[in-house]
Amino acid sequence: MKHLDLGPYTYAGGTVQLPGSKSISNRALLLAALASGKTVIANLLEADDTRVMLDALTQLGVHYVRQGQDYLIDGVGGTFPVRKAQLFLGNAGTAVRLLSAALALQAGEGSAYQILGVPRMHERPIGDLVDSLQELGASITYSGRAGFPPLLIERMQQSAPPQQLYVRGDVSSQFLSALLMALPLLPAATRRAMLKIDGDLISKPYIDLTMTLMARFGVPVEREGWHHFTLATNSSYQAPGHITVEGDASSASYFLAAGAVGGGPLRVIGVGRASIQGDIGFADVLTQMGANVTMGPDWIEVSGVANSQRRLKAIDMDCNLIPDAAMTIAVLALFAEGTSILRNIASWRVKETDRLAAMATELRKLGAVIEVGADFLRITPPATLSAGAVIDTYDDHRMAMCFSLVSLAGVPLRINDPNCVAKTFPDYFERFAAIVR
Repeated sequence: MKHLDLGPYTYAGGTVQLPGSKSISNRALLLAALASGKTVIANLLEADDTRVMLDALTQLGVHYVRQGQDYLIDGVGGTFPVRKAQLFLGNAGTAVRLLSAALALQAGEGSAYQILGVPRMHERPIGDLVDSLQELGASITYSGRAGFPPLLIERMQQSAPPQQLYVRGDVSSQFLSALLMALPLLPAATRRAMLKIDGDLISKPYIDLTMTLMARFGVPVEREGWHHFTLATNSSYQAPGHITVEGDASSASYFLAAGAVGGGPLRVIGVGRASIQGDIGFADVLTQMGANVTMGPDWIEVSGVANSQRRLKAIDMDCNLIPDAAMTIAVLALFAEGTSILRNIASWRVKETDRLAAMATELRKLGAVIEVGADFLRITPPATLSAGAVIDTYDDHRMAMCFSLVSLAGVPLRINDPNCVAKTFPDYFERFAAIVR
């Protein structure tokens, strides 16, 4: 489908069962594959990003069986049986970073792993992670431009790792997650390395998520503040038996936002107070902007903006903790009174597209006045949104899903390349159509 026409809509309400979290799904898949024993994963996300992870694990010799809606993963006990593989991982940044580290720290005699993806993946930085892995003895070379995939990973060098290992924290939290998850693959005698963050650590909730899942698989991580992380020498990954992937909190943001601007009530099921995902904080943002939000252990409901004009309040916030859900806030700013400012979003520039530039371009099409800085976006909505705008999505699933909300302003719009949502939410537009009118 080349494009999809949406709206004009004025109402959104109902109930949405969320797909599984992408961040939890790919971490759980890799940990289950590396563990000793069998793990049943329930509610695994079924989308492009998890498909490339499953395909890669299969190429590496990991066996899994589909049991209804569950996946039974037979762990390899720390070492992948296949020593040579070319792994195409699309534009799945999580899969690229986590797998590169895991392969680098267990590569043995005769190993030759190639990591590659779509052209955009080859523009997304990985040099800081590679530098840290090389300090540990990993043999990694760049097949193209230095600092970026594709990568060639060969035999691990047998040398004593440093007592302190530094990793940069202000580009992607996935670098730290990848190292934390890979370190238990080192021999126990050489494993006790302290990870120290160089600079500020962004997206801290994703590190909490990684640590929570590692603990579920038998490897606790100790941290001092957000600058020192230590793994014990005597732990290894053990299958927990069963793990359920909670709903995707980033995906929840689109429906919660729809409830806020479309009246509601709209309830999402799959995330709530018990969520381990940072993007659950989006519910608090909606409250600050004037929406009426209630929450249970595994559900959130938005029953509409609490003023007669159904206009949200503008917001000025540091979005460091919720960078993905912050994209939804950028579009919600079109429905707010006054100017909204999203700060600390420099990481947007190295995502599936340069999201700062893309968001500014598309918001301007709708009549918004936009100022873009190195790490911020200032959005002043027009009195009336431009009808009939054609939104480009840049092969970025979140651009497509965010801008679908504009149709709830009572204006029609066109979304180009709507199929890009297959990356994390293949039936998003069908779900969206079911809750709007």
